[in-house]
Amino acid sequence: QVQLVESGGGLVQPGGSLRLSCAASVIIFSIYAMGWYRQAPGKQRELVAAITSGASTNYADSVKGRFTISRDNTKNTVYLQMNSLKPEDTAVYYCRGDRGGSFPRNYWGQGTQVTVSS
Repeated sequence: QVQLVESGGGLVQPGGSLRLSCAASVIIFSIYAMGWYRQAPGKQRELVAAITSGASTNYADSVKGRFTISRDNTKNTVYLQMNSLKPEDTAVYYCRGDRGGSFPRNYWGQGTQVTVSS
C-alpha cells in the first residue's frame, strides 16, 4: 500500500507565500523520485518541480527562482516552498512519487488547492 497526502494549500494574495507538504506512506521513501504537478481548470496537468532520490532538482521555467522543492527522508516528506505567488499559479497541486528499479511505478496524491487572488 502506497499513499501520498498533500497539505498546505489555501488562499493567498499576490506576492505571498505558501509551503506545501506531501507525506508518503512507503517502505523505503529514499528511493523515490518525487515531484509537484499542478492543474488549473480546463488545462492539462503540468510539472512544477521535481527532486530525485539523489536530491537533484529541476523546475518549470514559470516558477524558477520563486519555488523550491526539497525532501526530508527521515520524515518521508517532500515540500514545495512557493514565494512571490502570482494569480497564474492558481491550480490544484499534486504530489507524485516515482519508483524505479525492478518494478517501476508511479503514485499520485489527491491534490491540494492553491488560490492566488486579491
